[in-house]
Amino acid sequence: MNNRQRELLKILLLHEEGALQIKDLAEDLDCSEKTVRNDLDRLEEFLEESRVSLRRKPGIGISIEIDESERKEMLRSLFSNEQKTAEERLFEMAFQLLASTKAITLQYWADRYYVPKTTIKKDIDTITYWLQRFDLEVVSKQRIGSLIEGPELKKRNAMAHLSELIPTLSNRKNIVLDLFFSYEIAIVKEALKSLQEKYSIGFTAEALDSLLVHALIMVKRIRQKSPVFVQASERATALNRKEYQYAIWFFKQLEEAFGLRFPEAERIYFTWHLISGKRAEESEQILQYDQESKEVVRQLVRMMGNLTLFPFEEDPILQNGLAVHMHSVISRIKYGFPITNPLLANIKKMYPYMFSMVILALEEMKDSIGLEIPEDEAAYIVLHFQASIERMEGNRKVEKKKALIVCHMGIGMSHLLEAKIQQQYQDIEIVACIGKREITDALKEHKADFIISTVPLEEEDIEYIQISPLFGQEDKNKLSRFVERLKRKVSQQQKQINFSAFIVPELIFFNVKKEHRYQVVEMLAMALYDKDYVRKEFIHSAVNRERNSATAIGGGIAIPHGDPAMIYKTALAIGIMKEPIEWGNEQVSLVFMLAISKENQGEIRNIIGGIAAISESPHLVYELIAAENGKDFFRLLEEME
Repeated sequence: MNNRQRELLKILLLHEEGALQIKDLAEDLDCSEKTVRNDLDRLEEFLEESRVSLRRKPGIGISIEIDESERKEMLRSLFSNEQKTAEERLFEMAFQLLASTKAITLQYWADRYYVPKTTIKKDIDTITYWLQRFDLEVVSKQRIGSLIEGPELKKRNAMAHLSELIPTLSNRKNIVLDLFFSYEIAIVKEALKSLQEKYSIGFTAEALDSLLVHALIMVKRIRQKSPVFVQASERATALNRKEYQYAIWFFKQLEEAFGLRFPEAERIYFTWHLISGKRAEESEQILQYDQESKEVVRQLVRMMGNLTLFPFEEDPILQNGLAVHMHSVISRIKYGFPITNPLLANIKKMYPYMFSMVILALEEMKDSIGLEIPEDEAAYIVLHFQASIERMEGNRKVEKKKALIVCHMGIGMSHLLEAKIQQQYQDIEIVACIGKREITDALKEHKADFIISTVPLEEEDIEYIQISPLFGQEDKNKLSRFVERLKRKVSQQQKQINFSAFIVPELIFFNVKKEHRYQVVEMLAMALYDKDYVRKEFIHSAVNRERNSATAIGGGIAIPHGDPAMIYKTALAIGIMKEPIEWGNEQVSLVFMLAISKENQGEIRNIIGGIAAISESPHLVYELIAAENGKDFFRLLEEME
């Protein structure tokens, strides 16, 4: 029965009194009278197995004979199916495939959702592609149907992440919970709450949501007689964990409530989830127990310090926080519980420098720790290091500007002026109070950033400001503006030097035409190699880095890079695309290939910061892309404020 025939049936069911003329039905359905007659024939075939029949009376019209309860049930069914959107249909189909042990035919779904088989086939293709991330395969055979092949563990993981199949549905909280009855959800929630209270443990809200979903799926799969399988070696390890005792108590609550018996493998499976769930807080006992996490953190903090030249090892809050976090990360990877980070794209754009450094550090550590940490997990790690920087920089003393005071009214007035300035300006340090004739000698003896003078000075190699020795309100405002201008000037000069000094004209490529971002990365890395800026291995390093995580930072810009150990001297290779190219989830037109040696790691924050500033200026990006030669490109960068 197609959509038009369904609509015809709905019209007949809703018209409870009298008969309907063929011509009126044709007008309502926007089709010919012949089509209506053919559709009525199909409806009669459809209704043959029910107690419902059509009455066709020449000259009177068409009516339907049905009792009231049957009419209500049929209307409910029609309206229920009608409310399914394409996204909801896709969600339900994916769940049915994951839960079914038998193949499901196209005809079954076509009849269920009243859509053509071609539409169902497209839906299955979409589901098949999505399931690849869980290493599951949809096997489709003609006349038999479609069936998902793969381990039960991976099927359950896919079920738990079903909301990620459809972005428009993933914004709804716990959409997977819609698959379960409210009483089931209430029972499991209460058991999890009691578990935390009994054993004095606290999971984060996100971890609790995950435990809830996995426990509900577990109940459903046991009812469907689809238990998990656990290797003997994994069983022995799990039985020695304290979380296994938590699982025993938790399952006792579920068995009493649901009247089910859970095999040992299910307790071990849920133990893994308890180990992997992120805690809201941890005790020293747990941190000392998990030496593996502490060793990973130690290596990561040391490597991040080497890459960024920032003293992360001096931040105990960072190390404790990471130890707790890495405990969950390692467990999720070890037990095969992948996560999707909803903040990934935003973290890449907001903290491109820190994200790049974390990815580089994790790549270098991969072999030594025996773990490959995906970018979704890496993005959360970025937040720990970014917080550390902001925390430590906030605690650092403000770097003071050093000043000489030149006063023509004697030592007493000089020191009075000094006291007034240091009382009101915490960021100014007076290194000496001198007379005008002592300037040359004083500058040799003291390192000063500027001079505060009560008299006009001849042209000096250092900036100065003239104020009144009484230092009134106007002088205070004048000095404040002067110091602020100095800070901005130094900051802009530093940024300009660090950003533009490493751009090489012969490494700027215009109208680049490539089909894939890997080809762009390879081309720019090869150019750096040809000009002796990097070792040949850098090419593979940069492409491999791009495979692990797309380096787009928003605004049409990407910043691919490779291992600093493979760089001879720092340079930026730039590719300006002829047409925007797909770069992960973004379109990119401007590519800055970063080859920053270990000797220049101190400048990388300013380099990436400068590029990030460009990404936030759509007009500047447009002009850089439109530049016809290197001269125009450099001019636009120099004009950037």
